[in-house]
Amino acid sequence: MTSSNTWKTFSPETVQLLFTAVEEDDIVNEHASLPQVIDLQCPQENIRNNYALCLQFWAEGFTRIELLRLVRKLLKGDELSASERMEYKYIRSRYKHLRFAQRLYGKKHEANLWFRSTTVVLGHFQDAFRNGNKDVLRFYGRILRIFLSKPVWMLVHYALRHTRLDRESGFIAYRQQQMRALRSLIAQPQLKGKEFHAVRKIISQQVSYYDTVRSIEPGNQDAYRISRFLANINGLMGDRHDEMVADKLAGRKPYDDPAMLDPTIRRHLELFLARYPL
Repeated sequence: MTSSNTWKTFSPETVQLLFTAVEEDDIVNEHASLPQVIDLQCPQENIRNNYALCLQFWAEGFTRIELLRLVRKLLKGDELSASERMEYKYIRSRYKHLRFAQRLYGKKHEANLWFRSTTVVLGHFQDAFRNGNKDVLRFYGRILRIFLSKPVWMLVHYALRHTRLDRESGFIAYRQQQMRALRSLIAQPQLKGKEFHAVRKIISQQVSYYDTVRSIEPGNQDAYRISRFLANINGLMGDRHDEMVADKLAGRKPYDDPAMLDPTIRRHLELFLARYPL
């Protein structure tokens, strides 16, 4: 178990590799395949390096002022340009990737409260402006202004840089526990909205891990293949999630109504579980 505010700094090329990998997180590719064996080993040094890259990816990607500018523009009733929407998307993806890193590598396997809350609110805010829901946008926009205030920002920065990391045995046990939870969830014929979201979070977290590994180790073909296989599932589930959110915001259907899991998604999930050492 380690904790330090001194972290390895990676080259711009490595950071760009991670950016590319994260950009591919939701690309549907039915031809993606898995290696026959999924190796769960991850030495302590690798755990620390993985977290360091995720922290750098977030810290160097934007400034507090840049994000606040986008939030304030929407709160004024203005629309974001295409480039500004993309900027917001990239900022949120950096938050999500580091939140996954905190869950994966941290001793407690949970994200810092303020950071986790900000990531969640960024998602609700994005759903609101995508779907034109002004009341929801104003509600979450006001919360974001508090979360992005300088005192909270400094508190979050300190906590992120002093995260206590787990040992390899704890890291492996946590990932296996997540797979057991996934197996229990998809054993049901139908999933409620919150259960579907839980499945998607597990997959997104797994793909974030392999995205980081393949960026630090560009020659690791197994990590690349697993990353692409999980990205396919993530993309399929993301498309369905967008439909569920749009139905909810439009009042057509409650988000938590039970529904059958798409057979293609189920097949890929079952294959991943079959290859995963438990």
